[in-house]
Amino acid sequence: MPRFYIDPPAGDFVTLTGEDARHICRSLRMAVGEALTLCDGAGIDYNGVLRQTDGQIATVEILSRQPSQTEPTVSIRLFQALPKGDKMEWIIQKAVELGISEVVPVLTERCISRPDEKSMEKKLLRWQKIAVEAAKQCGRSRIPTVCPLMSFSQAVQALGSMEKGLFLYEKGGLPLKKALCAPAAQIGIFVGAEGGFSSEEAHLAQEAGATCTSLGNRILRCETAPLAALSAILYETDNF
Repeated sequence: MPRFYIDPPAGDFVTLTGEDARHICRSLRMAVGEALTLCDGAGIDYNGVLRQTDGQIATVEILSRQPSQTEPTVSIRLFQALPKGDKMEWIIQKAVELGISEVVPVLTERCISRPDEKSMEKKLLRWQKIAVEAAKQCGRSRIPTVCPLMSFSQAVQALGSMEKGLFLYEKGGLPLKKALCAPAAQIGIFVGAEGGFSSEEAHLAQEAGATCTSLGNRILRCETAPLAALSAILYETDNF
């Protein structure tokens, strides 16, 4: 069933305009009386019926509303060191499909990609659009946020302040399964770029309160590690 994101509605009728209305009218060719789902981006789904359309607007009547069943029970925040090329696009798309709550790009010591402020602004706009499209495609009711770029020190402080902060260190640490033994409603994972993390960065992360964590004996690529960790967390928390 088609899904569209809206602001929390004030009544039982919602008018969609712009790209959403054109998608309903021209791409999907929906007829009056057909069902669709509206999402407020905050975890509530609205079951609706198309009542009117003229090609430029679409009016939907809300018949019922309920908490979404598509969101994980655990909130997972990904701190991702900037990778080269378009790898970040892939990471964001797949992480959103799996159930990430938030993605934070981070500039670390070994990042090769170091965009200037203007380039970073453009990237953030594109990344957020990718997150929205991925959320639509997989039927999520929340739109994960892609946050502004953080420095390493900002990121480890934010990671360390979370209920469970996991620093995925390629030189070893507590096995991920053991790190997940104690339940937590909020988990942060920090993944390095192509060159991983320096020993000094690992030390600073631990000082900030994060747990150095291992994904096993193999070194995973920077675009593989976050998805492997996210999948393992979802499995261990009964979200698969």
